[in-house]
Amino acid sequence: MPVHRSPVAATRLRQLAAQQAGVVSRVQAYQLGVTRAQIRANVRALRWRRIGSQSIGITTGPLSVEARHWSAVFEAGPRAQLDGVSSLIASGLTGFTSDRIRVSVPRGARVRRARGLDIRQTRRWHPDDLVTTGVPRTTSPVAAVRGALWARTDRQAALLLTMSVQQGLTTPHDLGLAALRVRRDRRRRLLHEVILDLAGGVRSLGELDFARECRRRGLPEPTRQVVRRGRDGRYFLDVAWEAWGVAVEIDGIHHSWAVHVVGDALRQNDVALQDVLVLRLPLLGFRVARDAFFAQIEKALVSRGCTMLGRPA
Repeated sequence: MPVHRSPVAATRLRQLAAQQAGVVSRVQAYQLGVTRAQIRANVRALRWRRIGSQSIGITTGPLSVEARHWSAVFEAGPRAQLDGVSSLIASGLTGFTSDRIRVSVPRGARVRRARGLDIRQTRRWHPDDLVTTGVPRTTSPVAAVRGALWARTDRQAALLLTMSVQQGLTTPHDLGLAALRVRRDRRRRLLHEVILDLAGGVRSLGELDFARECRRRGLPEPTRQVVRRGRDGRYFLDVAWEAWGVAVEIDGIHHSWAVHVVGDALRQNDVALQDVLVLRLPLLGFRVARDAFFAQIEKALVSRGCTMLGRPA
């Protein structure tokens, strides 16, 4: 049986599939003149493959991530778009994995069941948030914020926001604008705190929060912005207990960028040579792993002879 009724339809189908990682929807195929019988014949002949109930792969090799993304939006319906982590991966995010592809459809749309897909109605769906090139997906700032809201843990939520900025998919400013649209959610405060950290305008806020947490846990009050002298002049330690030679550096996101790594290391080594035990506390860690970091701080104080650990406030 011939594959198509006309060479024009065959050419158009190949051109369309090339733009969509080798995947077309059944609706697209029908619109180009391919019949249901021809689809069945090509699938039986192992020239094509069914991908779910709504998509067809015109090759039979392993499906790429991009091909699975195209298939996901076809399976979910005409107004579906990749969302959250899946949208960020489609936009270039690396190093963050997800076991399911997340697809959003407008509230009231029909939701199909499909293996390996998380297809959900959302009140936050809006056509202005759609990327107009490539696989249909939400813009990176919106996807990062939603992905953080849907993350399994606060730690995962903060990591996703951080990686999106570090890899250049969005900016703290654009994340902030997207976060302002979130009116009610249990992670709303965490979103704002992490985005503020990413913006790099939180050094004093981080130190104040740190001192407040020390009081709550019954630790001695540290001194803030302690002056030290090193090989390149004087610099400041964020917080320190000078009586016991323990200091904590509170790191914003900018400390993890390559331009700061060497300077930070040299400064910490200078302080260590002055017999000061320096611990590092990323603001991200302060948000999502506070107990673990403060356990280390308490252990450091005790190891240096501090006996002033009181009851939590």
